Amino acid sequence: MLDSPKTPPPESPSRASSGLLHERVLEIHHYTDKLFSFKTTRTSSFRFQSGQFTMIGLEVNGRPLLRAYSMTNAVYDDNLEFFSIKVPDGPLTSKLQNIAVGDTLLVGTKPTGTLIIGNLKPARRLLLLATGTGFAPFASILRDPETYDMFETVIAVEGCRQVAELEYATQVVVGVRSHEYLGDMAKDKLHYYATATREPYHHQGRIPDLIENGKLFADLGLAPLDLATDRVMMCGNPQMLASLKALLAMRGFTEGNSGTPGDYVIEKAFVER
Repeated sequence: MLDSPKTPPPESPSRASSGLLHERVLEIHHYTDKLFSFKTTRTSSFRFQSGQFTMIGLEVNGRPLLRAYSMTNAVYDDNLEFFSIKVPDGPLTSKLQNIAVGDTLLVGTKPTGTLIIGNLKPARRLLLLATGTGFAPFASILRDPETYDMFETVIAVEGCRQVAELEYATQVVVGVRSHEYLGDMAKDKLHYYATATREPYHHQGRIPDLIENGKLFADLGLAPLDLATDRVMMCGNPQMLASLKALLAMRGFTEGNSGTPGDYVIEKAFVER
């Protein structure tokens, strides 16, 4: 259920001496018993590149408890947004899933990460491959006009076990396509492929398998994966990432980073939280 503010507008967030911003929770949306998203205020000095993450968390027993989270909002938005899993015994998410509108969220002031377009060699087509909350960094990339300036085709792929878990990614894509400005840029470029592995759905199967056998591209009416035209970003389940890295290596794709742009990039900072 989507919560809306019931209190007067908060005072301007303040910067803590530890390098953390104090932001106010504005909205919360629970998609399933395992996934939720939330929006907060955004201090005007906080800047990031699409696809980056920062440390966020809560004060617990007088000390900050922090984990890495990608910003899912557009770089130009007035608010911050995050997409999170719920881990019952997770040190942070066991508490974070119970936040309420008006609560204070701690946000680190130093965004970083490898899932940025500048870490890729130029190409015509961009593939964003994600499972679960691994879609989070791609939400900000899909909401960035620069993405559609730099690529002729953008393919966003989200794989989840249950169909309900696809809702967040689907809403992001729908929002981009209906956006008064982005919609025109994305309408002929953005393709979305949602697939489930544990329930009946019009697309089913693991992302690596769907790429290897060509079904993903055939379903979209697009050409198969090609080193000459494609660049890849991936984030999510470690097993998926390992399979995709092996698949890409066999086809000559090289990994990129902030020092050396490559054919694909992967975020190594995320752990079960």
